[in-house]
Amino acid sequence: MYIPAHFQETDPQRITALIQDNPFGMLVTAPAGVPFVTHLPFLFEPTVGVHGRLLGHVARANPQWQHFASGHPVLAVFHGPHAYVSPTWYASPGVPTWNFAAVHVQGIARIIEDKASFATLLEQLTQTHEASMTSPWQPDFSGDRHAKMLDAIVGFEIDISDIQAKFKLSQNRSSADRERVMNELSLSSNQTENEVAILMSTKEVSI
Repeated sequence: MYIPAHFQETDPQRITALIQDNPFGMLVTAPAGVPFVTHLPFLFEPTVGVHGRLLGHVARANPQWQHFASGHPVLAVFHGPHAYVSPTWYASPGVPTWNFAAVHVQGIARIIEDKASFATLLEQLTQTHEASMTSPWQPDFSGDRHAKMLDAIVGFEIDISDIQAKFKLSQNRSSADRERVMNELSLSSNQTENEVAILMSTKEVSI
């Protein structure tokens, strides 16, 4: 993606936090040059390999898993909080814009053939998203019924070869303008806009 130097994010901890806080992403392939997208939750393992690993699953009826056989890189896209920024918030002249954070992950996808490994992946995904529940649901993938459920989906892993992160948080504006934008977003009744303000407050900037 297009990333001006002042919007480029290279801090591994901030990138990892964005993916883990926003695990529902987009998986993009392009068989025969035609883009194909699936929206799904991922499990990110940042310490595996050089750049980490993504894991997930799709319905077997979804043809996207067959695209993996080509060996071409796939793209996973993750979006963090975002918010409109009005030029009326600036002390100096400006134009309307949008603040946001996004991460693009590329790598080679492979199908998880081993059923035990696939079951472990599903358990990890479930435990991750059930953790905040009062009475977490416990998966059980034994028995014929659950075997049929496993057969209806396809697990995959992506060995990450490249990560690009763009945190566009008014770094091209003066410190006074940034402060005004943060104040406006923090006072918003929209929780997502509040999250952008928090992200801006934790990003060191030098222009």
